[in-house]
Amino acid sequence: MNYDVIVIGSGPGGYVAAIRASQLGLKTAIVERESLGGICLNWGCIPTKALLKSAQVFEYINHASEYGIKTAEAEADFAAVIKRSRGVAEGMSKGVQFLMKKNKIDVIMGTAKVKPGNKVEVKSEDGSQKEYAGKHIIIATGGRSRELPNLKQDGKKVIGYRQAMVLPEQPKSMVVVGSGAIGVEFAYFYATMGTKVTIVEFMENVVPVEDEDVSKQLLRSFKKAGIEVMTSSSVESVDTSGAGCKVQVKTASGMQTIECDIVLSAAGVVANIENIGLEETGIKTEKGKVVVDEFYNTSVKGYYAIGDIVGGQALAHVASAEGIICVEKIAGHKPEPLNYNNIPGCTYCSPEIASVGYTEKAAKAAGYELKIGKFPFSASGKASAAGAKDGFVKLIFDAKYGELLGAHMIGANVTEMIAEIVVARKLETTGHEMIKSVHPHPTMSEAIMEAAADAYGEVIHL
Repeated sequence: MNYDVIVIGSGPGGYVAAIRASQLGLKTAIVERESLGGICLNWGCIPTKALLKSAQVFEYINHASEYGIKTAEAEADFAAVIKRSRGVAEGMSKGVQFLMKKNKIDVIMGTAKVKPGNKVEVKSEDGSQKEYAGKHIIIATGGRSRELPNLKQDGKKVIGYRQAMVLPEQPKSMVVVGSGAIGVEFAYFYATMGTKVTIVEFMENVVPVEDEDVSKQLLRSFKKAGIEVMTSSSVESVDTSGAGCKVQVKTASGMQTIECDIVLSAAGVVANIENIGLEETGIKTEKGKVVVDEFYNTSVKGYYAIGDIVGGQALAHVASAEGIICVEKIAGHKPEPLNYNNIPGCTYCSPEIASVGYTEKAAKAAGYELKIGKFPFSASGKASAAGAKDGFVKLIFDAKYGELLGAHMIGANVTEMIAEIVVARKLETTGHEMIKSVHPHPTMSEAIMEAAADAYGEVIHL
């Protein structure tokens, strides 16, 4: 069969690209080897948020007395929590199925391989193969859990994020290797559910891509929650021969042995670019990623790549934005290239983390003279009323022109608040304009206005 567009992979990059292509009048097909929605909907963003919500509810119940509410002792039903998460994921995947039908997109189930001459070969589960032709082929095969050489995953005692979402029973103790978004989210979930959690991070700070002030605050909050954190440390080996795991950790003060039930490897993701026909088709790769231009053309005409397999941040919303830009360019529109310095990053542990743009360290390294404003949630009326006083909003401005260079937040609901900053930066809003934009009271979002005011010596509530 012949198509205008064939998309390989139905994650948030692939299915969004397919829908936009169909909206623009292009005959479209999408190939998926597992479940519509890809990792994000089935094994990533969505089911993990369902798990985290269950943990948050459990935490609320356990602290109900602080709000003047008397409750009987709460007990977590781990299997029911996992079941709810899987139900949420299945519901979202069915939603994508509906969107494919609504937009008249052909869904081809099987494993795809790109071939020269604008062809895609699809191998079905029964072993049969079929070839499809597409004027434009978009590769959106996503990523998977990165496996460290000295931390081989067996899927039972040493696991990745997929197994962490469906463990048959709750472990009494767990070592989480890596403190990026995946690591700290699972650390919060399991610790809140009652598992003894130790985080081992190779870098000097937890959540190392974040501003250092955010890293320090999360460390304080996690320690208060009973999570043990070991920074500047590395897992050298894991002995799984006994009933549990013996983890050898190299620290600044020497080797330590930690015993636990489960080791979760959360050392990031690696792109799925193997065995998909890139070499045969002549598509160029570099450092494990497909090389593309600003409109996602690969080195071979008619073939495109988006999402986790290209340069940029490995985030669902980035993949979706890339997919839309790629397809609009194919359709003859004039989309604006994506500004990768205005991409929000969100981490959904408790307290939540949200950031966009330059960190303080990066802004200084780029040669900017800075004005920095910071407003703690301990001074926020809404945060006090909600019992969520941990954290702050930190804004970084260029002292010369007032440009908003970056924003870094940690606290309750900050993942919902960061979009204001993304829009402000897109519109090139200055610090003074933010101060004069009236924010509703009482809200957590007032902290943004107050942080801007703090940068210019005009803060009221500090």
